[in-house]
Amino acid sequence: MLKRLLGRSGLEVSALGLGCMGLSYGYGPATDRQAAIRLIRTAFERGVTFFDTAEAYGPFINEEVVGAALAPLRDQVVIATKFGFRDGDTNLGLDSRPERIRAVAEAALTRLGTDRIDLFYQHRVDPAVPIEDVAGTVRDLIAEGKVKHFGLSEAGVASIRRAHAVQPVAALQSEYSLWWREPEQAILPLLEELGIGFVPFSPLGKGFLTGAISASTQFDSTDFRNTVPRFTADARAANHALVDLLGRIAAGIGATPAQVALAWLLAQRPWIVPIPGTTKLQRLEENIGGASLVLSAQDLAAIEAALAQVTVQGGRYSPDREKLVGR
Repeated sequence: MLKRLLGRSGLEVSALGLGCMGLSYGYGPATDRQAAIRLIRTAFERGVTFFDTAEAYGPFINEEVVGAALAPLRDQVVIATKFGFRDGDTNLGLDSRPERIRAVAEAALTRLGTDRIDLFYQHRVDPAVPIEDVAGTVRDLIAEGKVKHFGLSEAGVASIRRAHAVQPVAALQSEYSLWWREPEQAILPLLEELGIGFVPFSPLGKGFLTGAISASTQFDSTDFRNTVPRFTADARAANHALVDLLGRIAAGIGATPAQVALAWLLAQRPWIVPIPGTTKLQRLEENIGGASLVLSAQDLAAIEAALAQVTVQGGRYSPDREKLVGR
């Protein structure tokens, strides 16, 4: 797989990473540990060198699985993890106090079985803690060799600028896909200006853009998509027009909708590195195929024209979760 640099940070990773959250959290019961390890190692064998986790995924379990899977490969991969929720629980609110950041770093190093965190994100901006204090704490961890690079997740323009002035931000991780294009308005120009890489999560619309989800799909009771307005039955029925259009474009170039969705993201900027997640080996193989799909100018124009015909229905977060983004 081709490599990409995350902005001007010097951090080089595979053009596609692997979002590991769904192996342990968010989309129903956790994947069997050995199956999860096998999938992560298969991703590496197929060229993936960038793996994303967080203390909040589980909580804690996902870091342990990722650490176990990558232990034999540690010097050949880049591991990203995150801090920012109280006690690692997304239901308990935010906590990015400097002492908490340090505690998370030490615990993550232990769970991951490593001596450094390659990319350490603030999971969500905490209004109770000045972003300068957050950036300064990570800067100190970098000076101590425990962290290599600083990242932000779902941060707004002002927070990115303020943090970057204290400690250069290597990457911003936020949602971006064919059905969530808000970052194009202000975020992408800012990242270009500052030399910050962009790591889109949910590049396949939380699975919707694969075409495998319909209005009648039943999610597990623990699947967080049950709380997402965009995944109500009515919204899914309305939004399927986008999947239909994507399917026709994919068929015309001998690819799958998921591959087209990933290739489209890669075509937007050379410093964009999507991190699709999956629990299935066949989906992993399909996603990796998207990294080698090159869309022509005509393909991209056709996609743009198709998107203009569809208005996506439903918010991407529940109202309480929406309050945590864009700060």
